[in-house]
Order: sequence, then C-alpha cells, then structure tokens
Amino acid sequence: MIAELHDEKLKDLEIKAVKIRKLIIEMLVEAGSGHSAGPLGMADIFTAFYFHILKHEPKNPNWEDRDRLVLSNGHICPVRYATMALSGYFPIEELKTLRKINSRLQGHPHRTALPGVETTSGPLGEGISQAIGMALAAKLNSKRHHIYCVASDGEQQEGNTWEAAMFAGKYKINNLTVIIDRNNIQIDGFTENVMPLEPLRAKYEAFNWEVLEVDGNNIRAFVDAVKIARAVFEKPTVIIAHTIPGLGVDFMENRFEWHGIPPNPEQAKKALEELRTLQGKIESEHQ
Repeated sequence: MIAELHDEKLKDLEIKAVKIRKLIIEMLVEAGSGHSAGPLGMADIFTAFYFHILKHEPKNPNWEDRDRLVLSNGHICPVRYATMALSGYFPIEELKTLRKINSRLQGHPHRTALPGVETTSGPLGEGISQAIGMALAAKLNSKRHHIYCVASDGEQQEGNTWEAAMFAGKYKINNLTVIIDRNNIQIDGFTENVMPLEPLRAKYEAFNWEVLEVDGNNIRAFVDAVKIARAVFEKPTVIIAHTIPGLGVDFMENRFEWHGIPPNPEQAKKALEELRTLQGKIESEHQ
C-alpha cells in the first residue's frame, strides 16, 4: 500500500529532487564523462520511488520482500546512484567515484558491485524482459512484492521490447509496472526524427497493456499514477512519463546534445547556481 502524499511530504520530496540534481551535476563534472539530460529529467521520479513508493530497506538491500526497481536505460544511472546514496544505501561521498577505476559506481550499473542494484544494464532494450522474468517468478512463488521497470523512450525502437510486451500481455503480468521516460531525445537527436515512436500509447494498448500518461516531473501526479497502476489486476501497466530532459538547468533543458555529455567546471558552476535558486523557490512556495 502506497501512503497518502501529504503537502509537507510533497515539499520534502521536491526539495530532495533538487538536491539529487545537484549531486548529479557534482558527480558528472568530477567524472568528466557521463549522461546529463536524462538523469536530471528523472530526478522527480526516482525521488518518488525511493522516498515514498518503494517497499525497501537501504540497510538490508537484499531483503526478500522488497519491491524491485529495474533500470533498463542504465546510462541514466547517476540519478539512481544519487538517490540511493541520499536514502542511505552508501555514503554520499562515494558519488565522487563515478566512472573511476575500481569504483562501485560504473557508467552502467553493475549488479554484483553495488547492493541495491537489481540488474546489470548497458545494452538497451533488455530491462523490460528482465523485469517480466522477475515478476513471473514472484507470481509463481506467491510473493507479493511489486516489480517496477524504468525504460527510455529511445529503447522502444528495439525489437526485444515488443517481444517482451507481447509476452507480458499474454500472461497478464499484473505485478509489473513499466515507466517509460518519454523525454523525446536520444543521442543522435529527437526520437521522432531518428525513428518515430508515436502512436506509443496505442502500440502498448494493442499489446494488451493498461496505459497511463503523466507529467513525470510532477511528483504528486506520478505517485497518483503509480497508485492507479497498482490497482490494475487484469493486465500489465505502463506509465508513459513525459519529462523534460535536463530539467532544472536552463541551458540543458530539451537539448538532445546533453544526452551523453557532462558539464565542464564552468557549466557545472552555472548549473549549481540555477539549482540553488530552484531550491529556494520551492522552499518559499511551501512556506
């Protein structure tokens, strides 16, 4: 059962999301490589997951009854690492080791390196299949935990995605919720120019999925969508979450060029200034 999201908790989550964005910028500039736009755009969703939605125990990451969160688009892992650190899985100071030799925080998540990471992800298009396997295993073992899978919109161009969708629809995998980060960009440009995805909703409906659409940068709206998804018992559910890539940093927002590059020190300084201003605005709005 997902708890009611009261106004005071919402304020706390929105402030946490900005803190996570600041950590992402600090990680990336220290690493000198990595992805900027996607992690910034998904900070609200990961905040909602780790601080309100998921049934999990940071100090007991292998707890058998935990909900599973599969990250299919592993390249946005800075947002997962930052959120996990802030929620207590490992020290925040370790974030500065992103992409360094022997670090637990590689450029794509490594399941056996970092407790709390459910899958090793790199090649796109595999996460939904992995999540379906986990969900089917949970059903066969009469387990009540839920499986969530975060996927990119670009990987909806992968054939494996639609094989997985067909399987889940046939077997009514109703303990699975997929969240598609519909930010409309990929490394080579805008999705609708590279390989058009629309009508995305109709495609999933044709594969017998329940489809919800939501503003992925509105924490309350996203939590409400997950609650609705959890109430669907006759089929799997996908939430198409419309997000702004690079959100919170004006010169990164909606720019596909920031899909796969980090800020330099000067750009990072400007980004952090913008995020501090954003945090102050959120704090004043909730007073």
